[in-house]
Amino acid sequence: MPEIALKYGSSEVTLDVPEHNLCGVLEPSDLPALGNPGLEIERALAHPIGSPPLRELAAGKGRVVILVSDITRPSPSRLMLPPILQELQRAGLKYSQIRVVFALGYHRCHNEEEKRFLLGEEVFSRVEAIDHDVNRCVYIGTTGQGTPVEVFEPVAQADLVIATGNIELHYKAGYTGGNKALLPGCCSARSIAANHSLMMSCEAGPGIIDGNPMRRDIEEAGRLARVAFIVNVVLNSRKEVVKVVAGDPILAHRAGVSAVDEMYKRKLATPANIVVASCGGMPKDINMYQAQKALENASRAVTHGGTIILVAECREGLGERTFAEWMVSSTSPDEPIERLKLGFRLGAHKAAILCQVLRQTEVYLVSSMPADLVKKIFMKPASTVQEALAQALERHGMKARVLVMPHAESTLPVLSGS
Repeated sequence: MPEIALKYGSSEVTLDVPEHNLCGVLEPSDLPALGNPGLEIERALAHPIGSPPLRELAAGKGRVVILVSDITRPSPSRLMLPPILQELQRAGLKYSQIRVVFALGYHRCHNEEEKRFLLGEEVFSRVEAIDHDVNRCVYIGTTGQGTPVEVFEPVAQADLVIATGNIELHYKAGYTGGNKALLPGCCSARSIAANHSLMMSCEAGPGIIDGNPMRRDIEEAGRLARVAFIVNVVLNSRKEVVKVVAGDPILAHRAGVSAVDEMYKRKLATPANIVVASCGGMPKDINMYQAQKALENASRAVTHGGTIILVAECREGLGERTFAEWMVSSTSPDEPIERLKLGFRLGAHKAAILCQVLRQTEVYLVSSMPADLVKKIFMKPASTVQEALAQALERHGMKARVLVMPHAESTLPVLSGS
């Protein structure tokens, strides 16, 4: 039996699958890591896509804000910020004119140690770095989708807004990156809720840009907030930088998307009876609110009524408060779905989307969460992935087809012919 390693938190677990059951290991087709990511970031800044160089945009500006990802994202801010700051200094700006804003969206705030880790000691010691605050936002306009764009006040007041991040598949917005650092990253709860309500559209989904109302809303919000320049990276499954794009928030973003598609959209001939899915470790499995994305992708590879074994440490439990409340208070997977139809609520949307999978698929969870809590959210607890597989094989029979997804959060199964 081939032994397969799966990331779990900051460590690994292993899985043995009988050869006659294993129908495949669906992994990203990784592009090679860049030899010198720092140098490639400098090159991207020197040759931006669809935009003047950053130093030209920054010349004469008084206040500059750089949006960076929070602790739940793998974006290598500590690599991107030094070259960006160097460009701003060449434009004549002082460190005192520059502020870094962590684009939290609706996530929790950071502690000082996390900020230092994300930025690197040198940047942290030189530039003011603050968390986005959903309660300190000002209205700047409304999108064509009807979303009121209320932006974190320090961002709205800046003379130049630069967005950073990494581009990967997003379960409803199509992709991360680009103007997503602004919405939902630096907007009010009202703005985030309005934007996220668009994910209930059948046109919203992973790997979809054209016609996706959620992505269209994000792009328009970025224009209203005058996001002028982006620096985005694409990471392979080993979290190595494989591509850097900089420049216009739309054109540069699309150049990065092509590399994401090449690596993470993976053809699958037929769905499997059992799918073993790892989120890819920290920070993607920090809590169930984040791990839901891996489950969503895995559901595209499993037969109706099949079994998913989700490998997610969830060291912070369920995560977001409203999501947790809806999950533990519901009496069936149908309940959050029906409740959301009565009125969209931020955080609860993840409960409804998770339950859409749970009511069609049996899900085992290998995590650090208490077994009683796992049962409460309509999943079956398993102490090891091997134990879960044995139980799933007993249910589906010894001829069951087993597919393994070691990086399920960022791997999009595309069934042949679809």
